[in-house]
Parts: sequence; structure tokens; C-alpha cells
Amino acid sequence: MILKKLSILNYKNILQAEIHCSAKMNCFFGNNGMGKTNLLDAVYYLSFCKSHTYTPEGQLIHQGEDLCVLQGEYDFDGNKEEIFCALRRGQRKQFKRNQKAYDKLSEHIGLLPLVIVSPADSELIRGGSEERRRLLDLLISQQDKTYLHALIQYNKALTQRNAMLRNQSRDRGLYEVLEMQLGMHGQVIFEKRDRMVNTFTPLFNEYYRIVCRSAETVGLHYLSLLREGRLEEILAANRERECLVGHTLAGIHKDDMEMTLDDRLIRQSGSQGQNKTFLIALKLAQFTLLAMLGDTKPILLLDDIFDKLDAERVEQIIKLVSGSRFGQIFITDTNRKYLDRILAEINQDYTLFKTDRGAVVPMEEKT
Repeated sequence: MILKKLSILNYKNILQAEIHCSAKMNCFFGNNGMGKTNLLDAVYYLSFCKSHTYTPEGQLIHQGEDLCVLQGEYDFDGNKEEIFCALRRGQRKQFKRNQKAYDKLSEHIGLLPLVIVSPADSELIRGGSEERRRLLDLLISQQDKTYLHALIQYNKALTQRNAMLRNQSRDRGLYEVLEMQLGMHGQVIFEKRDRMVNTFTPLFNEYYRIVCRSAETVGLHYLSLLREGRLEEILAANRERECLVGHTLAGIHKDDMEMTLDDRLIRQSGSQGQNKTFLIALKLAQFTLLAMLGDTKPILLLDDIFDKLDAERVEQIIKLVSGSRFGQIFITDTNRKYLDRILAEINQDYTLFKTDRGAVVPMEEKT
């Protein structure tokens, strides 16, 4: 899968841009705050129907404008796919595939697989369990519609049960129905998450060793209350206590994924360089797994990833992503000279752009 052309109108600080993309390497340089990350976020939005930065929809539209439009023209081995998105203030977003609107946005997830590596990934280590669950959900949902359906249905039932708890409802029959749904969908989610972590961890270790050239071992351990019993029974036993606090205390929405380096929690023992290497290896493994399980190679977005990495690790990352295992890449940096050196080393097809106050300007022709 290749993004051939990207058109942007009034997305964040980008007033208008039309970008013809390289099939391999697309590089954007410029000072901080000039629009590089927003451009990658537009590519992300076309894949997931939402911003990577969790920005509210109304704030995505450029200040003073009423309409934002994103369009992507993709090539799937000679077959063209056109994706259109329009955001209007005070209205529901429009998402279309080949000029046909989706009945549900969930139908779009997985069509355009994508992995992003960004400074915001640091929250996976130092943030709450929600960040790590979101990573698992994003990874599995892109290639498993059954999982995505179970996740949507679980969250609907959870919302209803929490509303009942807040209102201190005593409708035992409705509680039992919702708890049955939570148990059924929660079991599907638990089993698929557990299986994914077990499959994913060896790949993750491989990439960590390649990038840092070290014998250190990284680990992922999925923690869930469902290992101790059936969720439906746990919820029924907790119901009275949860009525007092007003929300559901147990379930797969409370699960976590422990991240370790040499069997110690990396958030407690990892250096700045180790943390960054850990996260980059995590995302490269995510890319590889999606490529293995899906029908096409995902797009890879690398947003300002070389900061705080030594030259040897940077070189290893460049060698990895420029190889045949990886497909189309979008990369940002603040340093043009640094990007020039990278492009000279990989000897691959590329496009190079400068971003300045929301404008995106091609700097030279593709090689």
C-alpha cells in the first residue's frame, strides 16, 4: 500500500497543501511548531478517523475556518483507493471510501494499516495503564474485526452499567444482562490480548537487540483480573461496593501491560536512551506483526525520533527501515543536514519538503 497523493485543507495550522509522495521515503524538515507533526497527523487521521494527539474535532479545524478536508489517494498493487474526510463545525464528520460514505467508521479501521513513532510514545512507559491498553487495542483492531466488534460492544455495556451505578439503580435484572455482555465480550478481548502479547514479545526483543546491539532483554507481561476468574461473577460480587463509588472497578478496561528491561520495570530503571530505544523497537515490532498478519505493508510515520539517540543507534534504525521489510515511510526532523546524510546513506527513492508556518514546500526532485 502506497499513499500517492495527500491533500490538506485547513487542518490545524496547515491551510492548504498538496503533496505527491515517494513510494519509499518522504522527509519533512523545519523548525518546531511549523507543521511537520500536523502533516503526519493528517496521514494518521485518514487511517484511524481520529487524531494521534487526541485533539477534539473542533480544534482540528484551522482557527477562523468552518471546514477542514483531508484526501488521500492510495495504491494497492495497482488498485486505486480514494479516502475523503470532511470536518465541519457543529456537524458530524464525513468519511468516504471511493466517494461512498461509511455506515460506521469502524468499517474503515484496518483498511490503511499504519504505525507511528513519536515523542508522545514516552507516555507508554511513564503514563497510566490506559496508554498501554490503547496500544494493544490499536494493534489488534487493525487486523481483527472480531476484536474491534467485541471492544465496541464491551465499551457500550460498560457505559450503561456505569450510568446505572452513578444513579444507584437497583434493577438487578438489567445489571445481570449487562454483566453477561461484559463477561462475554471481555473474555474475547482478554484472550486476544494475551495471545497477541505472547506472539509480539519475541519480535520486540529481536528489534531491541538489533537497534542497541546489546544482550539486554525486554519483556511485555499482560496483567488481567480475568486470570483469576470469570468477569461476570467478579462484577456481580463487586456490585454493592461499586454502587458506592459510582463506576465499574473490575474488567478488561482496568488491565495493564507491564514493560520490563532485564526483568525490571523500565519506568523505574531505564535511562533516557534505553527508554527511547525500547519504544522504537516496540513500534518496529508492531509494524512487522501488522505486515505479517495483514495483506499489505503498513505506512510508517517517524516523527522526530532521532533526538537523544547516539549515532550508532540512529544508523541501525536507518538501516532497518530502509530495507525491504519496510515500505513507505514519512519522517520529520528539524535538521536538513541530518536528513541529507540519511538519504545519501540509504540510496532510496525519496521526496524532501520544508515546512514553514503551515506551508509545505518541495525542496528537490526525487532521486
